Amino acid sequence: QVQLVESGGGLVQAGGSLRLSCAASLNRFSSYAMAWYRQAPGKQRELVAGISSDGRTNYADSVKGRFTISRDNAKNTLYLQMNSLKPEDTAVYYCKAILFHSWGRGTQVTVSS
Repeated sequence: QVQLVESGGGLVQAGGSLRLSCAASLNRFSSYAMAWYRQAPGKQRELVAGISSDGRTNYADSVKGRFTISRDNAKNTLYLQMNSLKPEDTAVYYCKAILFHSWGRGTQVTVSS
């Protein structure tokens, strides 16, 4: 079982930036692919970005060029740097260890126009 605690969300104006963090209680954190998901009201949860154990990244088309996923294996922490935020980025953001079923509580991101 893995515990995930997301933080860093908040209210920001369109065009602004936020940096999300996810603290993971996971042995051998560096060995696992990780990802950020988001869920907007009335919509299904969707993949935002992923990072493999060796640092390869992938992004949803809607966030390419604006969001950057990264990890600090020494701190067992996953990050999501979000720039040029848009109102459509408003959602609850969750991190996940790919091979585990656990979800954290998420962190709310609200982008005002």
